[in-house]
Amino acid sequence: MVEKYSIRTDLALEDKERFEEENVEVQGVVLEEEYDEEWEVKTTTVRIQTENGAKTMGKPAGTYITMEAPNMAVPDEEYHSEISEKIADCIKKLMNGKNCKKRGEDWSVLIIGLGNRNVTPDALGPYVADNLNITRHIVKEYGKYAMGKEEVTLISALVPGVMAQTGMETVEIIRGVVKETDPDVIIAVDALAARNSKRLNRTIQIADTGINPGSGVGNHRNAITQESVGVPVIAIGVPTVVDAATIVNDAMENLMEEMEHSEALKGVGVVLQGYHAAEKYELVRELISPHLNGMFVTPKDIDDTVKRISFTISEGLNMLFAGKEPAE
Repeated sequence: MVEKYSIRTDLALEDKERFEEENVEVQGVVLEEEYDEEWEVKTTTVRIQTENGAKTMGKPAGTYITMEAPNMAVPDEEYHSEISEKIADCIKKLMNGKNCKKRGEDWSVLIIGLGNRNVTPDALGPYVADNLNITRHIVKEYGKYAMGKEEVTLISALVPGVMAQTGMETVEIIRGVVKETDPDVIIAVDALAARNSKRLNRTIQIADTGINPGSGVGNHRNAITQESVGVPVIAIGVPTVVDAATIVNDAMENLMEEMEHSEALKGVGVVLQGYHAAEKYELVRELISPHLNGMFVTPKDIDDTVKRISFTISEGLNMLFAGKEPAE
């Protein structure tokens, strides 16, 4: 029954939670958790190790690191600086695990800001690119000693826009840039969709499996993966939207909790509790108005939040590649 329904989310953690709610054990999927009490950051690593696990989860085999930081939506510079360090550490781990290899004298990293700059919830990637410390052109022109360091990472950035703006698949543009610049690794940054509204702008997912631009809002484009572009791809994403069905589903869950304390409505609550989480979500999708079915919702302070989080991510990237090798 679980396989019949799918709840729209880009987070591997939420897919794993869905099966745990249904008491379904997914073979070939390993979950590890750690919690930083000082900064209140929960880091969950989901490793999809087999093809069967990938098929069940609906995501490619690989490693997905999810950081849940409830205070990330708050403008606290010290807190965001700590998150930047954690982002740098996670990317470094994935690059080591992905066996990214330096093919030239220095590392060459292409960072891609996916999304539409003109649509704020989708502008995370372009905003990250705006704040990067770009070095490739300087090193190519004047040599790495112009940076004042023995070892330099050549950072280049690309904001390919969306198909409606360019008429081209994003992966086509990236293939062309990869052919010309020959980077060692690609880091793609994009906005995601979540199932749980509490995770909006408070969660960062970093994966070594690449990314499908636009998949969160049902706008499926060709995947950007090592197989499709020829170099390892690490994806960084932050959920900035949820669909309308998720909002209604969360409201229904709260209603069911209230029903448990009401004698008059307890019977109705018992009936709804018999539904699996995915079945309740599908029921909500069928009940809400058709014009709401394709609606996505974002917090009202999304303008400030996306700018703040994009800076946090770019600082993590700048921190990692500031003249140091990403692998130990």
